[in-house]
Amino acid sequence: MSEGPPLAAPDGGEVALLLTPHSSPLVDSARWGGKDSFQNPRNARAPEVGRWQRRPCFMTNQVQRRLAVSVQPVPKQDPEARKRNFEETYLGFDLNAARIEASRCIQCPSAPCQEACPVHNDIPGAFALLELGDFQEAANKFRETSNLPEMCGRLCPQEKLCEGACVVGFAIRPDGRSEPPVTIGKLEAFCTDAQRRDLGGYPLPRYMPEPSGRNVAVVGAGPAGLAVAEQVALQGHACTVFEYWPEPGGVLVYGIPNFKMRKSIVDEYLAHLEALGVKFVCNTYVGRDVTIDDLLTGEFDAVFVGTGAGVGNEMQIEGEQLHGVHSATDFLVRGNLRPEQLPEHLRAPLAQPHNVVVIGGGDTSMDCVRTAIRLGAEKVTCVYRRTEAEMLGRGEERKNAREEGVEFAMLTLPTRIIGDDQGNVTAVELQKMELGEPDASGRRAPRPIKGSEYVVPADTVAIAIGYGADPIVPQTTAGLKTDRKALVQIDDYGRTSRPGVFAGGDNVNGADLVVTALADGRRAAEAICAYLETVPPRRVR
Repeated sequence: MSEGPPLAAPDGGEVALLLTPHSSPLVDSARWGGKDSFQNPRNARAPEVGRWQRRPCFMTNQVQRRLAVSVQPVPKQDPEARKRNFEETYLGFDLNAARIEASRCIQCPSAPCQEACPVHNDIPGAFALLELGDFQEAANKFRETSNLPEMCGRLCPQEKLCEGACVVGFAIRPDGRSEPPVTIGKLEAFCTDAQRRDLGGYPLPRYMPEPSGRNVAVVGAGPAGLAVAEQVALQGHACTVFEYWPEPGGVLVYGIPNFKMRKSIVDEYLAHLEALGVKFVCNTYVGRDVTIDDLLTGEFDAVFVGTGAGVGNEMQIEGEQLHGVHSATDFLVRGNLRPEQLPEHLRAPLAQPHNVVVIGGGDTSMDCVRTAIRLGAEKVTCVYRRTEAEMLGRGEERKNAREEGVEFAMLTLPTRIIGDDQGNVTAVELQKMELGEPDASGRRAPRPIKGSEYVVPADTVAIAIGYGADPIVPQTTAGLKTDRKALVQIDDYGRTSRPGVFAGGDNVNGADLVVTALADGRRAAEAICAYLETVPPRRVR
């Protein structure tokens, strides 16, 4: 039995942990749940692990032990090997390394990581379970608040969200050394992957709900739409998801390369939704093939619009229409997917790239440059008009790109794309830039340096300078309010100006994160279910 110096509880008392012979000093922890009580929700399933008592002692020494544990490296493919395949770059933790890394969490009562997460995952709770080796319950803890934890664990910019708020990353240690924050994203992916391997798929509810007789249409099979589909299905409502692409998944399939997330994860999740009764109707362009009004006057009681932001921005410079110049989406889907997964007009294979220029500085541009490397390009250059400090994408993606041989031309702006007599791109004219005063985004605005133009050879150009929303749904839906960028206006619950129509994700926020779309979808699903309670049932599955 061990004790530590006292720690004051919120009510002014003192709290102590009494460790039993079966407990680990790097596991037992808790957060206070109220003024007059102290709860231990982390170990609720395993009371033998430790017991909380009001005694004048606590675990300051245990916090120091946790802070002394060094970050566990995440294995990943060697750059030379991974350049020749499309497999995931990161190989992930094994159970032992995952338990050690989870033990670095100091279980701070305020849980700033949880507050920084858009879906407010109980990260300390999951890690207390994972630290015990219980990856099944750790995964379930993530699934309490997230429909897509294995995907968010791979795709979220954790350094700006949960990991950016992690106390471990800026704690002062007695020896003066610093350590990175807990590797939250990779642990989230590990425990949910391990659970699916153990179960043979996604966990299903023990009991399926009774059919409600109500029917929901979801427009768009991306993160927001899939979250809505799962949440309403779990409440007994029938749900049909309409998708423009030949396969469901949205950006998870058609925007994320395999080397960041293997497609089998999405396939398993879609099979899970189908097991819940969700139906998918693909190759359907809502607003052209069928309208929102058609859905509402037909068999559906409510509609969720989650069409994302898939319209690529253009440079508006000379030569942008030359052969070999691609939007980011065009380049990525043709470079990463099989022809049968694409619409007819995108099934022609890409020409073999040799000199590739990718314009842009976000995560999509990193997807493009790393795809170009894997397609066999000899030289790949990322052109960005600001400095790396102003880049909005993930630092780890730029690091991976550099390891794979990508070159970066910072403070550089394309001024025109040059072609030959057959209309094929042959070069890009670039101009050097310098930073001036901050613009509306808060970043210093680039301005050209006169006389600094130069030309680089290129046979392939990918333009990755952001995305906008498709205006077709607002244009074909009377009474649906949008802003000038065709972004749908909603209230705090995802309700639009049209009764029975809800929205969320990038077609509301502009191009954003998978996790913010997921959060929107979960919030809208709750509002949809409340709305359906006011609608008389008109059919039974």
